[in-house]
Amino acid sequence: MSIAIKVISNMEQFETISIEQAYNRLKEHQAVLVDIRDPQSFEAGHAPEAFHLTNSSLHTFMQQTDFEQPVMVMCYHGNSSKGAAQYLLQQGFEAVYSIDGGFEAWARSYPQDVVQAS
Repeated sequence: MSIAIKVISNMEQFETISIEQAYNRLKEHQAVLVDIRDPQSFEAGHAPEAFHLTNSSLHTFMQQTDFEQPVMVMCYHGNSSKGAAQYLLQQGFEAVYSIDGGFEAWARSYPQDVVQAS
């Protein structure tokens, strides 16, 4: 007797979006932006309205953010954000995006939209 087992995968995958798409979504309030860079880099410059997501601020972010709200993740160049995006999906966020090119591309494309921590 053979038994067929059907495995259903619910594994979700984050999407990668361009700097332009991220900029437009942020300006239209269609997503929240998190920046996962180190504190010194974040203080030196970050996108407006970016939440500085660290191990110590993760709990606060998860309490304050609607899990149905799309989340965009920014790092230095668009590499580390992929792991963070996947992690946020696993925590229950419904739509998470990794920003291609990261803050470096943001600052190059939108220098007028770089703010320093006060």
